[in-house]
Amino acid sequence: MRFIRPMLATLSPTIVEGPEWVFEEKYDGIRAVAGRERGTIRIWSRTLQDLTAGFPHVVAAIAALPDGDLVVDGELVALDAKGVSRFQLLQRRGTAGGSATRYAMFDLLILEGGSLMRRPLAERRAALERLLGRRTDPLFVSRRLVRDGKAAYREAKRRGWEGIIAKDEHSDYQPGVRSPFWRKVKVRKESEFVIGGYTPPKGGRQHLGALLAGLYDGPKLRYVGKVGTGFTQETLEMLSQKLERLRTAKSPFDPPPPIRDADWVRPKLVAQLAYAEWTADGKLRQPAFLGLRTDKDPSECTWSNRER
Repeated sequence: MRFIRPMLATLSPTIVEGPEWVFEEKYDGIRAVAGRERGTIRIWSRTLQDLTAGFPHVVAAIAALPDGDLVVDGELVALDAKGVSRFQLLQRRGTAGGSATRYAMFDLLILEGGSLMRRPLAERRAALERLLGRRTDPLFVSRRLVRDGKAAYREAKRRGWEGIIAKDEHSDYQPGVRSPFWRKVKVRKESEFVIGGYTPPKGGRQHLGALLAGLYDGPKLRYVGKVGTGFTQETLEMLSQKLERLRTAKSPFDPPPPIRDADWVRPKLVAQLAYAEWTADGKLRQPAFLGLRTDKDPSECTWSNRER
């Protein structure tokens, strides 16, 4: 089976307007493409990491869909009690009290072995809705909003969604391209950052105190702040084990932050963080840890493309 890289949205500081635009919920999960070929199911991430083994109930649901060989694009999500996707809930799947993973499907790339990628989004969406029919958990078609960008944004804000995605319904599907035909507008301030070190625990905490986060500014890793909240005991233990294997004597940040008791690590891990805003000197205000992003490469976390 050939893994197709997903089409990516461009971050937009403003809400687009025009009759060609439709608006969908932006989900806070793991982007995933799923394929079925001659009865074999595979699920993969935007970096082509094979995710199949981690989501057997989604695999079974895709196996039960009609119409032969197919490829769909979507997001693996965990929803809270209000139906809002939360990345931190997805991180806790399989634990006591954890939310079940669902698959929000928003595009259909191949149907009955034939490519739909050159067809307009409006046709692909209609074919996806016919394919899924009235099926429910764990599969669902991504939620659409009114065809008014400002009203869609207000609704997303009212519901506490991560944001909205604006899509040109006349556009084709462009694998692996960050396209201007898809625009993302954030409501919640969340983004991905590279972990470059950590501080020792204090008080009653175990394993580590805070993560030291950065973004690539050209070839240099720029320090943007210290993250000391949002952890559970389980995530502290997990992070400690992963970071211990990456320890190094030299700071990966350039210039190194003036933190005397820091332990430095090779910049291999990506964390998703929530934050209030950026300070005037380019640091995160009130950051909180949400989880690790195994589907993102550190090189994608850049200062020039930071979400403000």
